[in-house]
Amino acid sequence: METAQWDAIVIGAGAAGLSAAQMLGRSRRRTLVLDAGAPRNRFAAHMHGVLGHDGVAPGDLLAHGRAEVEAYGVELRTASVARVDDTPTRVEVTLADGTSETARALVVATGISDDLPDIPGLAERWGSAVLHCPYCHGWEVRDRRLGVVLVSPRQLHQAELVRQWSDDVVVFTGAMGTLEPDAARRLRARGVEIISEPVVEVLGDDREVSGVRLADGQVVEIDAIFTMGEARPHDTFLAHLGLDRADTPFGAFLAVDATGKTSAERIWAAGNVVSPTANVPLSMGAGAMAGAAVNGALVQEDFALACEEAGADLAPDAYWDHRYADAERMWSGRPNRAVVDAVSQLPPGRALDLGCGEGADTIWLAQRGWDATGVDISAIAIARAQTAADAESVSARFLATDLSDTDAAGEYDLVTASFFHSPVALDRTGALKRAAQRVASGGRLLIVSHAGPPPWAPPGHGGHVFLTAPEELASLELSLDEWTVEIAETRSREVVAPDGAPAMIDDAVVMVRRR
Repeated sequence: METAQWDAIVIGAGAAGLSAAQMLGRSRRRTLVLDAGAPRNRFAAHMHGVLGHDGVAPGDLLAHGRAEVEAYGVELRTASVARVDDTPTRVEVTLADGTSETARALVVATGISDDLPDIPGLAERWGSAVLHCPYCHGWEVRDRRLGVVLVSPRQLHQAELVRQWSDDVVVFTGAMGTLEPDAARRLRARGVEIISEPVVEVLGDDREVSGVRLADGQVVEIDAIFTMGEARPHDTFLAHLGLDRADTPFGAFLAVDATGKTSAERIWAAGNVVSPTANVPLSMGAGAMAGAAVNGALVQEDFALACEEAGADLAPDAYWDHRYADAERMWSGRPNRAVVDAVSQLPPGRALDLGCGEGADTIWLAQRGWDATGVDISAIAIARAQTAADAESVSARFLATDLSDTDAAGEYDLVTASFFHSPVALDRTGALKRAAQRVASGGRLLIVSHAGPPPWAPPGHGGHVFLTAPEELASLELSLDEWTVEIAETRSREVVAPDGAPAMIDDAVVMVRRR
């Protein structure tokens, strides 16, 4: 991963972002935190409901958190992000000044903005006497005369919550419109006063509230106001990626799994940018989970890359014996569907299955009446194939031999090579050309290969270059005077990924017939 300067980049240094960075720093990951310096709770003088930090100023918590993550070698930088682009191997973050940074993974923890109702005096007191969360601020205004300015039906829950902190609550519905009769009945049942005249101004000195002025000129005395703005996530720099989103009562927010992973392979998100109702403790927990998940994903990738590098030093037969020895069974035991589709209508004859692995295609051919021989470079694979054939009482021949120079003598009516890929040095094209020479007059060569890596494959997938069907055909350099092309196409099929999720992969299928 020498193309990535950082293991991880975290965008946002609020409670979620710093928690993610702390986990990554403690995991010894090269981590960069980019922050524009505008946390959502900067308007509040104190935090509440944060165990062990009740009453602490939000800025003090973040300053303490920044010092902690820097102690683990995390770099913090003041910067705004303009755009994020991802590739199979890295994420590129372009900053507002035009520079860019690259990383193997990204955590987005940029939070949201609360776009408040356009009422004079409201925004100026946001975070002091104009509040949004009863759990965060209700205790401090308990037993006072509280107003709730409704702007949408989803805010009715907030109005009912506020009643828990005071017996003297006034709900202003003018900005929302007509209140449903059942909602009005519920509020009045608990002594909540309802005023339908619109609020046109919030009154008070400095950051305090003394009342509100209504559209008809009346002034209603109020000690504090609860309201709710439109939650606007700070994620426009991701918009062009088309990441999955979840519909919430607050709008469409980035969809993430339990670890914070988005639909992009290398991008996680945590905090208010995905969950607008999350308070500081919830955001801290989500950030810590995302940071740990990123490290876990990078650990898996590190091992996959190390195995590929180690395998590159082995001879092909030793490498594949090692691969097969790692598991009791490597493949499903079922024949490849593309082979079944292409061969089912052919009359049986003599068949050679090149790179037969554990023998599923060879056994299927033998069951269909073919005189089938399977060859593979791995002695372990061949032993398993022979055992499987014996268990099925199938007469099939298996040989462990160098695929570029097989010991399977003679000509064949069908030569197949299914998913003949290798992360270690192997003359694939040369082996396929020699296989074509084994095809008898009127016989066929069938090649089924991956047209691209499976969605769950590690970056690079062993460095293999995947060919389309026309490219595969061209690489064989067959004379069209001697051969007829019967199939040269890409076919998609449904598979189950290693994590059990459904997925689609593309196969390149080439079948040619010797004239």
